[in-house]
Amino acid sequence: MSRPLVSKEIYVPVLILFAVLLVLMPRNPKFNYDYKKGSPWNYETLIAQFDFPILKTEAQMQEQREKAGSSVVPYYRWSDDIVGRNLKAAQRLSFGDSRVKNAAIDAMTAVYSKGIVPDEGVRIDKNVDVSNAVLFIQKDKRAQKYPVTEVYLQSEARDKLLSLVTQEVGGANVDSLLLASGIYDLVVPNLEYDKQTTQLIHAESADDISPTIGFVNAGDLIVSEGEIVTSEIAQVLDSYKVEYEDSVGSSGPGIFRWLGNGLLALVLIAALLLTLYMMYPKIYMEPNSFAYMILVFGIASVGAILGSKLSGQLIYMIPFTLTALYLQAFFKNKTVLPICILSLIPLLAFAHDGVVLFVMFTVADIVCIYTFSFFSRGWRQFINAGIVFLTLLVVYFAFRLIDLVNGNAYYAIIYLFIGSFMAVAGYPLVYLFEKLFNLVSSSRLQELCDTNNPLLQKLEATAPGTFQHSLQVMSMADACARAIGANVLLVRAGALYHDLGKMENPQCFIENESLVPGQAGEYHKNLTAKESARDIIRHVDDGLVIADKARLPQVIKDFISSHHGTALTGYFYNKWVNMGGDPEDKAEFTYHGSKPRTREEMILMLCDTIEAASRTLKERTPEAFSSLVNSMVDAKMRDGQFEDCELSIKDLNVVRDVVMSYLGQLYHGRVAYPKRNQKTTK
Repeated sequence: MSRPLVSKEIYVPVLILFAVLLVLMPRNPKFNYDYKKGSPWNYETLIAQFDFPILKTEAQMQEQREKAGSSVVPYYRWSDDIVGRNLKAAQRLSFGDSRVKNAAIDAMTAVYSKGIVPDEGVRIDKNVDVSNAVLFIQKDKRAQKYPVTEVYLQSEARDKLLSLVTQEVGGANVDSLLLASGIYDLVVPNLEYDKQTTQLIHAESADDISPTIGFVNAGDLIVSEGEIVTSEIAQVLDSYKVEYEDSVGSSGPGIFRWLGNGLLALVLIAALLLTLYMMYPKIYMEPNSFAYMILVFGIASVGAILGSKLSGQLIYMIPFTLTALYLQAFFKNKTVLPICILSLIPLLAFAHDGVVLFVMFTVADIVCIYTFSFFSRGWRQFINAGIVFLTLLVVYFAFRLIDLVNGNAYYAIIYLFIGSFMAVAGYPLVYLFEKLFNLVSSSRLQELCDTNNPLLQKLEATAPGTFQHSLQVMSMADACARAIGANVLLVRAGALYHDLGKMENPQCFIENESLVPGQAGEYHKNLTAKESARDIIRHVDDGLVIADKARLPQVIKDFISSHHGTALTGYFYNKWVNMGGDPEDKAEFTYHGSKPRTREEMILMLCDTIEAASRTLKERTPEAFSSLVNSMVDAKMRDGQFEDCELSIKDLNVVRDVVMSYLGQLYHGRVAYPKRNQKTTK
């Protein structure tokens, strides 16, 4: 029974992805005008459809912050205790003249009502014009601003006291009377400087800056067709764009927005499925791989959609290159790059500066895919993150130089740096995904290829001949995989583990018969052809059992199952037929495995068969190798073992040539060393 072209398990993740995209896609329209300062407005005359404020630019906001930060308004507290105490003390003074006393007390009250500070003056910045300076005075739990010029210095307050008394009573000896009475000593500062409150108010005023500088009413002209977009017009357009995308479309029936989002989600998913069909069609028969692909694509797309809603430059911190790293761990680069590009399309559609962001992160993905193959282990990932950061920086400043992106450059650099190195922190999730989806990453394959791992050590100890055979098959398959661009690590791991089942009964196989001295060739001596075939065939089933216990990945089990395919145990089948058995009785001589479905599995099948057969050659010449390889390949093809495999005729011919060359190198001739003549020395 043939396998379905599409596994039924793929529908659930597709539907989930569609639902998530449909819910998260923005439902407000995007401002679909492109404009640039210094260039003409290439659209129809634009009239404001609604009232909106004109937002300050980042440069204007920064200038006002600096201005507010450099201007400190001092805070003083009014002291009723000082005023009351000194006025009472003045009542007890002796002036020698009641008119002078009354005038002095009234003048003292008037001076104190304005406020007095020490002769050092109000604590204002040196670069502030005193005539325009102000201060806060807290009186009766309420603070108000007053001009600095309205309060008195201590010396000024005494002069004012003298002036008011002189105006009231007249006479030349008023100053002497006041000095003799001691009233001048009671004219002291009644405004106390509060340093802590001054600093607090200063910090708040630096942040409390209005983000707007004007207002545009509905119906006002924003820009005329063909008009040059000046800095002022660009600022109005930017403000209109923000208000338009935040407000327009938020009311009224939303059925059309939902319908549009549904169509967009369908198009995006259809593009994904079509790309996978063209680049990696067998994924539709691998539910785990397909579900993982949908998950990563969904995370990336959702990140792009949510990122498009972030304000300012915060989107630069999203590590979009993680998409490439997560996919590259399990899929080939030719599949990874198109999927990465598709996942960034929501940025292009919905984000501010979408074209800039799309180009930036697409270039970063391309660079990351290439460089990660060199800097993927340990601390080298930080080198890769640094290269990605520099790439993003170059593209960002390229767009900035042509005035297609604005904003604070320092913040942009910081956010890009954080986003680039967040990929290093997020990469270890690959190992979690590997377990959840039962996939095999390159790092896991490298671990499996280590011949020091316990399972291979056990194979070497239990069935040393089989282990040596596996090493030879691995080397031959490695050369073939490199020649046609197949997965080298995968085929090496498959070669090492394909004969695990022989550990259960090592003496059944000729390469291990020498384990027991004197027993070579004895195992099958008293068995019938069917019994021998049964024991030989069983090593595939035993290998799968061992692989399950060792929790080997499914791709390794596929090598165990397919390395003999559905072929016959030729030696014992021919023996059965020669002894008079029915030629149609093939069932008990047929392996229970599956036919190779990948290039790697096909390579292993050929190398396994040819390596074993090459040991029976009596002549080891290029002609003999060519005849052996061609006969083996042709026999497999006639038997239909390659009918489910994706290998092309061109690649098959390359594999033939590589195997012939490998056998020639493996069984190369050696120079016979001449014997030294034995001469009798005297």
